[in-house]
Amino acid sequence: MPDSAMWTNASHETGPLLPEVSENGHGTRRVVLFGPPGSGKTTAAGVLGRQSGLPVLRLAPGPRDALVACAGLLELALALPASTAARELTAALDETAGRSGAPDDAGRELRLRRLTAALLREAPPMTLVVDNAQWLDHTSAAVLGWALRLAPDLPVIAAERVWRPGAAGHWCGEDTHVVRIPPLTAPQIAALLSSYRLAPREVTRVHAHSGGNPALALALADAPRPLADREGESEPALPPAARRLVGEWLGEVPAQVRELLTFAALDDRPDLELLGRLVGPAAEALLTQAEAAGLLDIGRVDGSVRFTASAIGTELTTRLPDDARRLLHARLVEASHDSVRRDRHTVLAADDTDPRSAQRAARAAVRARQRGDHALAAELSFLAAQRTSHDDSELLTERALTAVRDAAHYGDLPRGRAAARLVLGHDTTPEQRVDTLIALIDASGRHLHGADELFADALHTAAGRPGLTAQILIRQSIWANVNEGDARRACDLAGQATVLAETAGDTTATVMALTMRARLQRVLGHADAETTLGRALSLPRAAAIPANGTPQHLAARHALFDDRPDEARTVLLPLLVEAERAGDAEATVDILRSLAEAELRAGRCARALHHADRAQALTDGTALSAAPACYTSALVAGTARRADLALVHARRGVDTARQEDNMVFLSRNLFALGHLLLATGRPKEALEVLEEVRSLEELQQVGDPSVLRWHPELAETFVALGHLDQAQSLLDDTRRTATDLGRDAVLPPLERAQALLDAARGHYDTAARRLTDAADRLRHLPLERGRTLLALSHAERRGRRRASARAAAQSAADLFTAHQAHPWAEAAAHTLRRLEAVPTGGDAHPRLTSAEQRCAELAAAGASNREIATTLTVSVKTVEATLTRVYRKLGLHSRFQLAHTVTPTRE
Repeated sequence: MPDSAMWTNASHETGPLLPEVSENGHGTRRVVLFGPPGSGKTTAAGVLGRQSGLPVLRLAPGPRDALVACAGLLELALALPASTAARELTAALDETAGRSGAPDDAGRELRLRRLTAALLREAPPMTLVVDNAQWLDHTSAAVLGWALRLAPDLPVIAAERVWRPGAAGHWCGEDTHVVRIPPLTAPQIAALLSSYRLAPREVTRVHAHSGGNPALALALADAPRPLADREGESEPALPPAARRLVGEWLGEVPAQVRELLTFAALDDRPDLELLGRLVGPAAEALLTQAEAAGLLDIGRVDGSVRFTASAIGTELTTRLPDDARRLLHARLVEASHDSVRRDRHTVLAADDTDPRSAQRAARAAVRARQRGDHALAAELSFLAAQRTSHDDSELLTERALTAVRDAAHYGDLPRGRAAARLVLGHDTTPEQRVDTLIALIDASGRHLHGADELFADALHTAAGRPGLTAQILIRQSIWANVNEGDARRACDLAGQATVLAETAGDTTATVMALTMRARLQRVLGHADAETTLGRALSLPRAAAIPANGTPQHLAARHALFDDRPDEARTVLLPLLVEAERAGDAEATVDILRSLAEAELRAGRCARALHHADRAQALTDGTALSAAPACYTSALVAGTARRADLALVHARRGVDTARQEDNMVFLSRNLFALGHLLLATGRPKEALEVLEEVRSLEELQQVGDPSVLRWHPELAETFVALGHLDQAQSLLDDTRRTATDLGRDAVLPPLERAQALLDAARGHYDTAARRLTDAADRLRHLPLERGRTLLALSHAERRGRRRASARAAAQSAADLFTAHQAHPWAEAAAHTLRRLEAVPTGGDAHPRLTSAEQRCAELAAAGASNREIATTLTVSVKTVEATLTRVYRKLGLHSRFQLAHTVTPTRE
């Protein structure tokens, strides 16, 4: 049986999730959809059935039907009562039901086969859909399978839970196309839950708990506060609807399977060896039942097992009485083959008031941290703090602070807040209270609620202690920049923190404050930014500073701003090792993002994809904000993978940043979105987005054009839409600012935009000279050089120098192909094909009629089909038909290609 993937497309704005079979499955007559309960098999089967264009006959056996011989055949016969063969089959089944031992008799078996084959032969044209096919009784499956061999043209779609269909084949037939329905991705879950208006962190947690299962995700979201944290507990309670759904799934497997699943739920990383030790030889059969029910994934390379949705494990553990839970942990102590996990189970098997369990948990947390198992370290350090006696205030505070920091490193915000409450709820010294508040602020990151009150509390507590006050002002500076968008105030706060830290002789705080001040001075366009950064770099390096907050990381960012990607990479690689060893998820993501941008600038697309994918995966697996990783993923995917995927990342990043009031990454994700819209031939949409970027950057007082290079993109958009004076004004202003600040790296992209403007005004020679010079200055940035050569080809073609246009396009195509910039390589290849197809001296589109030419030009300029229809005074269907002819004549497949082939009209 051929195998493929089932992809589920989610409309970003509105509309349902519509599943479809991947391209290699189209045209097949028999399809089996399989996946866990609630994964969308029924929806997928219905959509595929309707896509066949034939009436759908749906069979839906239930759990009890699996035990009744011939129940499926009877349902089929009763669904087609008008057929003579159906009546004969019904009669034969009635006769069979009255005989003991039936239908094992060979004669009756053959009769059932003959009548079923006749029924399918006589049936009107239809698509047969068998939902819940795992409950089709054995006799019906065997008879139906034989009859379907004689009806090869009958479309059949079966939906069942079998996780891995066996090699013996399926009753649908030998040529059945087997399709596994994968879990929904984080963006698809966000689209599914868009009407619930959840905060991004809530959507992330729903995705993690549901495992991408749409039915469970909806049940988790359908509560006043989805997955609300329970005081002092690490696992959130499931809402009632989710508990009912998961309870139904668990009710379909025997008690022995549920017991095995409970052991798996109580261990933080269960594997086949552990479960085998617990239940002996029966483990394999029990695990197979759990897998067939869609509850567990046991086919992992490392031997570990995983719930298809973590909510299943949560439900199994939360329904356990405390005594029963401790007894099961005691059994896990005996079976565990890992010393740290054995200590974890020992702690959880002990009484909560046992002081020895707190000490054991603290020691185990250290060992987990040392070996890089930071999720386990966060859990163990919190257990240590929870079980420490409140009479020992000093030890309780120390362990709680450790728990907050471990939680912050792993991005576990609920556990971090719970640990902070252990300190803030008791009498502590001002230093301890401020340390806790700072740790809580750091753990909360961009999800900080009640920021003003929290900062005021911390500053009041730290009064008269300049070192502590400096630490708080540094965090307040970050908040003012990111969430309030007030870079000037943020810079002033960092300056105050610098003075106080130096007064207190606190080198660590001084380095952090100087680094923050240098970051903001660069954003604001202050000339002394590099001097401030140099001061920070000259001070001793403090281990307490996270890798992404060091002056070394900022120096790498500045190198990126100045187009020195190899220098940035050299600095970033050791910082990545440091962040990973510290188990700091947020720092690791930030370093990975910077590395991805460095590799992309240097033209190493495969490496850029690797770093961006890692950053996105780590973000989606923790409580970190999705906005930063989405920005990087959008940039990298749009250059090195596919524009449609990049647009999904950019839009998700925009939505997340808006909901979190993250001004910095709202600008960045909007910039990525505008860039992608322009690159895919949608300048009207790009204009709206990039104008918002300009407004946000002005609001945030960004004065350095090298920090976020939206200026040339907006200028190109103006040119594409014919707003030439606006383009010239923007280019003049930006060029002047860049020259005054000495930002030479900004000038070549501005020159590219200026050249496109020159060409639009008919100054083709000037445009060509400008682009040639810019390309020469970009030899160390191959992808920017490729974009410039592609623009040169465009200018030369407009100047009717086709040989030069072909040479420039070929050079661009070679660069993009060599560096694996696939979307740009495709654009360059289509430009080349168009140049080769048009004879010398011919018109731009000799094979297009005037109506086709006009329609193509408007589409290339970004006009929608409805807008084109209004402009040309024709119907939308006429526009669609005309564009179809244009695509066919020019060998194109999308508006992205059209925008790089046809000169857009300017209206």
